Amino acid sequence: MSKVSLQELLHIKHPIIMAPMFLVSNVAMVTEGMKQGIAACIPALNYRTLEELREACKQLKAAKIEGGAYGFNLIVNKSNPKFKAQLEVICEEGADFIITSLGNPKETIDAAHKVGIKVFCDVVDLPMSKKVEGLGADALIAVNNEAGGHRGNIDPKALIENLNKNCSLPVISAGGVGCKEDIDKVLSYGAIGVSVGSPFIASEEASVSQEYKQACVDYGADDIVMTERISGTPCTVIKTPYVEKIGTKTSWLETVLNKNKKLKKWVKMVRFMIGMKAVANAANKATYKTVWVAGPSIEHTKAILPVKDIVRKLVA
Repeated sequence: MSKVSLQELLHIKHPIIMAPMFLVSNVAMVTEGMKQGIAACIPALNYRTLEELREACKQLKAAKIEGGAYGFNLIVNKSNPKFKAQLEVICEEGADFIITSLGNPKETIDAAHKVGIKVFCDVVDLPMSKKVEGLGADALIAVNNEAGGHRGNIDPKALIENLNKNCSLPVISAGGVGCKEDIDKVLSYGAIGVSVGSPFIASEEASVSQEYKQACVDYGADDIVMTERISGTPCTVIKTPYVEKIGTKTSWLETVLNKNKKLKKWVKMVRFMIGMKAVANAANKATYKTVWVAGPSIEHTKAILPVKDIVRKLVA
């Protein structure tokens, strides 16, 4: 079945979405990405208040140029109490697309489509993909086992081919892309485009510390490990001395408490809050408690560059 290209879907020049990254993505990065003919996305949770989110919407609307597109990422489950209000702001101010993560995207799809905003949904397998297809999503963000942060469990080729075979929605591959060769490879598997995150951490415009950016230059794919000590769910981070010291598994006490149905939710919530605070501290300032989230695609990051140069490397 012939499927629309990402360029046609979002009216962009290149089949690339700059992935939404917690604490990293900002208006400056998205603006520069649009200037280079790609789409770019910011997590709504990067803004502490609805007023800040609304202002970002206005700035991106004013900065949009032909050949580029912008969007926002929404966490659509109960872990995000701001979800409904964030959705309302985005729908009022406008965007080209929304990427949903974690939870049922029905409310987002229904509200966004009323105002002409496309909705792409993060998925990690076929059952999840069939569900969002039935809800009316516009495309699938296929999060594979090479993605940074919270990743899937299936390799890119198998995931893309399985979704294309069994779903009618176009597939955008997320994970493991750090160079032009990687893009060509996943497009050959049947993806209509790619969602690229980690290579943009080491951009001049990124809202993180120079230490975090430099780590993405100094470390490589072999230095990425999975840890359960951030959110309670396996997450990829750079194997710094601090990560090696604290280990990657939850403590014995958390393991025991997680087996209790009544306590499990609260244990995960506490772990998430502690982990996110550690990530925020490490992202924004130099600290010995270095917990830097990234994916194996930093293998191709050799210098801190402007967004425009990173995009040019990806499409050259």
